[in-house]
Amino acid sequence: MSNSSSISHFLLLALADTRQLQLLHFCLFLGISLAALLGNGLIISAVACGHHLHTPMFFFLLHLALSDLGSICTTVPKALHNSLWDTRDISYTGCSAQLFFLLIFMSAEYFLLTIMCYDRYVSICKPLHYGTLLGSRACAHMAAAAWASAFLNALMLTANTFSLPLCHGNALGQFFCEIPQILKLSCSKSYLREHWVLVVTVSSSLCCFVFIVFSYVQIFRVVLRIPSEQGRHKAFSTCLPHLAVVSLFLSTAVFAHLKSPSMSSPSLDLALSVLYSVVPPALNPLIYSLRNQELKAAVWTLMTGCFQEH
Repeated sequence: MSNSSSISHFLLLALADTRQLQLLHFCLFLGISLAALLGNGLIISAVACGHHLHTPMFFFLLHLALSDLGSICTTVPKALHNSLWDTRDISYTGCSAQLFFLLIFMSAEYFLLTIMCYDRYVSICKPLHYGTLLGSRACAHMAAAAWASAFLNALMLTANTFSLPLCHGNALGQFFCEIPQILKLSCSKSYLREHWVLVVTVSSSLCCFVFIVFSYVQIFRVVLRIPSEQGRHKAFSTCLPHLAVVSLFLSTAVFAHLKSPSMSSPSLDLALSVLYSVVPPALNPLIYSLRNQELKAAVWTLMTGCFQEH
């Protein structure tokens, strides 16, 4: 029986069996990652350079774009490397580092989406207190708390996961390192002692989810009481992008990890993992820019300015 100390590397899931399909997956992943880098990079630049966008909503959107960039830069480069060079190896240290950073960015995204929900709640349900509750200092503190919580969460989960004895080989059924796949290799029987960090994490995630649902119930109650149709449309237009991003993020992740074992198959598992880990960072900038005229105008100004300089 081997343990984790005797494992020097893990074998990631191969994206395809044939060389042609591997190169096709390489091109697909490269295209999605470039779209994510371009979209999130434009949002970060537009918000940072546009002084009229220095508001709480765009401040948190900038941090969301940073988490999306970090998330896709953590998983995709290794997948691209493995597809191009026809390999599956990732070192033990590389796997732990990939899991740690992925947990940071995905946790930060979830916490930031929760904070952005609070921003929408205050702006619609308590507009007179908006400047007080979401001043620049309060926004900075909330963003710092989101990243600090994500860091601590990632540190605990990574340390807990890699402290488990591993005796069921080193092959992971995923193209990147994630906790469920590593736990399948564990031979530990003390689940309550070993997985208490997971219980704490799931509990905090459920608290965020309940807060988001409660906030949107209050938001919709207020919006539906707005007498003018134009006012209701304006209020909904500020909430729909956030609601779409939250739904995409949660639905794909929950379905990927909580689906019935009878539904499991290598191709379905791969498609779902791409949906929740690679696609959202590429789609989020598009969702926000399509519905927000200010952001769309700022991005367009930034792009035309760059073209004029060249």
